[in-house]
Amino acid sequence: MLDFTAIAAAHERIAPHILRTPTIPCHGLNRLTGAETFLKLENLQAVSSFKERGAANKLALLTPEERKRGVIAISAGNHAQGIARHASLLGIEATIVMPRFTPTAKIERTRAWGARVVTEGEDFAEAVLIAEKLRAIEGQTLVHPFDDEAVMAGQGTCIVELLQDVPDLDVLVIPMGGGGLISGSAVAAAHMKPSLEIIGVQVESYASLAAFPGEDVKTIGGTTIAEGIAVPKLGTHCMNALRDHLSAVLVVSELQVESAITILAETAKQVSEGAGAAAIAAVLANPDRFKGKRVGMPITGGNIGSRILANTLLRSLRRDGRLLSLVLQIPDRPGVLADISTRIGEAGGNIIEVSHQRLFASPSVQTAELEIMIEARDATHANEIEADLAARYKVTRG
Repeated sequence: MLDFTAIAAAHERIAPHILRTPTIPCHGLNRLTGAETFLKLENLQAVSSFKERGAANKLALLTPEERKRGVIAISAGNHAQGIARHASLLGIEATIVMPRFTPTAKIERTRAWGARVVTEGEDFAEAVLIAEKLRAIEGQTLVHPFDDEAVMAGQGTCIVELLQDVPDLDVLVIPMGGGGLISGSAVAAAHMKPSLEIIGVQVESYASLAAFPGEDVKTIGGTTIAEGIAVPKLGTHCMNALRDHLSAVLVVSELQVESAITILAETAKQVSEGAGAAAIAAVLANPDRFKGKRVGMPITGGNIGSRILANTLLRSLRRDGRLLSLVLQIPDRPGVLADISTRIGEAGGNIIEVSHQRLFASPSVQTAELEIMIEARDATHANEIEADLAARYKVTRG
């Protein structure tokens, strides 16, 4: 079973080849939760993910014969990029099997590191079967994304650094999919600070440990913004290493993860993918549990598509009431648009977008329909703007 000696050796082995990422306090998150939070910024790695650690350690331990045969891996993106980068650095041929739902940005970044990418399978389980068939034909060494003790040891180096930076933490909150990061982290923490509470975070559709410490739960599956932890069940080696150290498992929703991405961008100025923000989501959703505690969290990855990030930010702003979409039925006469824009401006709102339909959208030839997007300070301010307009015009929320 994985022990701290292996993690310490991995830390020394991979240190020249990865970034020792900073650990920063997040004062904005502190105000929202009442906790004292510290973020380990693994999104700043060369491949924007902690997965580089496990990949670097595993590939460094391959025999000359294994290097000659090449490696094959299954990944939704971050493990793929870690393997591709370090295989390239070592002159090893790499084949990566990625499920079809993998974001395009992750596929292209993996190819950019020189790996052969095979996009097959509807989910991780199908991708595993495809990789096994390829491996049987071509003879590569399989580098599992999580259920491998060399990979787990590499991932655990993240928490070694976090605890060196902030040794007096009370709790670690760590996203968990297959379990490579949290198992390595738990073993490292148990050696460096045995009293530290370890809390895992899963997303609703892949919450196999939702009943922890009870029996595993059958997961729903499907698409999720947190595709980096979209794994139906923890690996056997991972669970064996983790079982005695895990304190609790928190489950977060898709909307909670979206909000966490937005809050992280606004308060810490950090770009995170869904899985990377899962720990933030859990702390935000359970402030009473963490109030007054010193909480360490890895921001595990920053590989999110630009369109997905933009949509996530806009959706969060709209839910928070900072983007107000209104549809107004207005009389078709001169001066009405000027009146509406004046009212919004005097109320402190900022018009973002306007669509004015005269001919077909309105119920009467004497009226027009105005769709308008307004930026407000908060939900209360948005309600005030809407109420002022509704006093003069027929208004509905878009």
